[in-house]
Amino acid sequence: MKGARKAGSGRRFLRIALVVFGTGVIAAIGLFAVAWAMTPIPDSTQPGATAQGSVIYYRDGRTVLAKQGVNRRPVELDRVPESLRNAVIAAENRSFYQDQGVSLRGTARAMWSTVTGRQIQGGSTITQQMVRNYYSGLSQERSAVRKLKEIMISLKVDRSKSKDWVLEQYLNTIYFGRGAYGVQSAADAYFRKDVSKLTVAEGAYLAAVIQQPTRFADPGGEDLQAAQARWRWVVDGMVKTGALTPDEAAKARFPKLKKPREVFEPEGQEGYMLDQVRAELRRRGYTDEDVNQGGLKIVSTFDEKLMEAAERAVASVLPENTPKKVRTGLAAVDPATGEVVAFYGGRNYDANKFDNAFSAEVQAGSTFKAYVLAAALENGLDLGTRVDGNSPMRVASARIPNSGGASYGRVDLVRATRHSVNTAFVDLGQKVGLGEVTEAAEAAGIPADQLAPHRDAATLPLGVASVSAVQNASGFATFAAGGVHRKAHVIRSITTAEGKLKITESGERVFSEQTAADVTYALTQVVTGGTGTAARLYDRPAAGKTGTTDKSAAAWFAGYTPQLSVAVDMFRDDNEPVVVGGALQYGGQYPAQVWRAFMAEAMAGEPVKEFPEPSAYGRAPSRAGDEPAWDFGGAPEYTAEPVPEETTAAPTPDPGTPAVPAPEETALPEDGGEQTVPPPAGETTVPVPEDTGTGAEPDGDTGTGTVDRVPAPAGTVQEVTG
Repeated sequence: MKGARKAGSGRRFLRIALVVFGTGVIAAIGLFAVAWAMTPIPDSTQPGATAQGSVIYYRDGRTVLAKQGVNRRPVELDRVPESLRNAVIAAENRSFYQDQGVSLRGTARAMWSTVTGRQIQGGSTITQQMVRNYYSGLSQERSAVRKLKEIMISLKVDRSKSKDWVLEQYLNTIYFGRGAYGVQSAADAYFRKDVSKLTVAEGAYLAAVIQQPTRFADPGGEDLQAAQARWRWVVDGMVKTGALTPDEAAKARFPKLKKPREVFEPEGQEGYMLDQVRAELRRRGYTDEDVNQGGLKIVSTFDEKLMEAAERAVASVLPENTPKKVRTGLAAVDPATGEVVAFYGGRNYDANKFDNAFSAEVQAGSTFKAYVLAAALENGLDLGTRVDGNSPMRVASARIPNSGGASYGRVDLVRATRHSVNTAFVDLGQKVGLGEVTEAAEAAGIPADQLAPHRDAATLPLGVASVSAVQNASGFATFAAGGVHRKAHVIRSITTAEGKLKITESGERVFSEQTAADVTYALTQVVTGGTGTAARLYDRPAAGKTGTTDKSAAAWFAGYTPQLSVAVDMFRDDNEPVVVGGALQYGGQYPAQVWRAFMAEAMAGEPVKEFPEPSAYGRAPSRAGDEPAWDFGGAPEYTAEPVPEETTAAPTPDPGTPAVPAPEETALPEDGGEQTVPPPAGETTVPVPEDTGTGAEPDGDTGTGTVDRVPAPAGTVQEVTG
């Protein structure tokens, strides 16, 4: 009986145990079923899993300017050598093609470690690693819930996707060190090869790197020994999986690694170019994330050879002892497109990221007179119009002189432009209306907010408004384009996954063709026989205008051929005079020489194109005694103070005939620079109260005022009184 009771008790215990076990199994199956049902494959990927950096090209669309963002270039699996695929499988998951997407032993070990609070162990398959790094909603957080979710998704992926698909995503997702994501970028980073060209030994090294990408990125000493040991372990693993024969493995040699590339550091003008490309991308609605992760192909407007030519022009013309505080800006704009094809931003991007061509704004000086001339021609006047060129002149409380107090009598607009006669342009501004002058400058692309502080100042025509080199080059490009203005820009096209966006500026006609032709004719006279002869190109026509602000705080030359518009300026952040080689600089000196040096190289080999015909004045210059079509007869609305005889450039023989300075008095120095004659003792210039100065130049443009500067990299605009 006692034995029977024991047997019965044992059976009851077994039944209970079976029930408990069965219940547990059923519960486990139920929980698994619930987890399976509640864990779908995510329908989106992690942003970083497929992120690709963007490539920025020069205008040819082939030459790389820079790469930005994540270094990943996805590649299809059939381009990855079989030996590399086998090496990765040998290193990471030798049962990859046989398992169900998870390793039960590895998973159990990892789960137990998590539940007991011990450090989590490895054990993830290639599928699990891919799922963890590829799909959204799966972070790198180490928790039992995350691990269970990973297992569920891995099992589903294995059932719904091919093994080759999983391996392809894995190879394009995994990080290999040296900033390289995916095997294609890794092949280039370590061996400077396309992935399809990798040897067995090189592929085995990339497989070895996956375990410790930072340590094995550039190994030395003990790290190198560890890398070699890991590499040999991978090769031996390939023998065990049948991917290599023992003979092939024995012949394999540890590969020679290329030196790591430095993290991209802009050189020369590269930093300035990238800043402008990024700035325009933001203006067009592209975020930094789009650039760093969107895989954009961006073709800039910059011509690599012309960028180098701009740098050479500045370096070759300016003497080595040019003070470091003296800054030079250059900008070249294609009149037919508005594209900024080249510029010079500064000596050293690392030292000063605030560029001289786009960001620095300085008083335009007498280059602004081109816009005044355009306003006059658009409002019914012509090149034969005569204005008062006597000096000095008073407008309200402003006393405005010409260079050295020289008087020109009543002078036509061509002569006024050629010799940059201050009083003539102030007179012209008063007659045309300063509102019309402002509108003309805005139409040519000078921003309204830069003109606004000076729009009511009598000295507006003398260039007291501040502009950048790019803005002035773009403004003069309007004349080169026959009166059509196209907004300056630095991007030609942007290619995304959705397609290609071409950036074009159709342009807007802002001046008549005749106005543009006549302004151009007057500006050619500046180059052939006026203040800008240092810019003369002897193989083709050129038009341009010098500009020098008060006390040489800024000096300009802006000009163009039919194919290219270029502006060059020199200035100092501290608003002190621009002195080079012990001499004050005027627009007709170094700025004009830099302009010519750049244009001579930029135009080499280009066809010679002629400017359009000007009006009758240009075709048949007026003879002595001929009256111009327009003359502001009668008393002016303001009075010109008498000029002492010794400061008058030439006598006025006839009240109706313009007084042209005698040749020996108007001749320019041999270098084409601008000469200035000291004003009579005791004479001073009184600025207009509501204005900031005259912005005038010694080639007929002297006055007082301020130069607007943006001196600090922070980009704050300041006005510094000179």
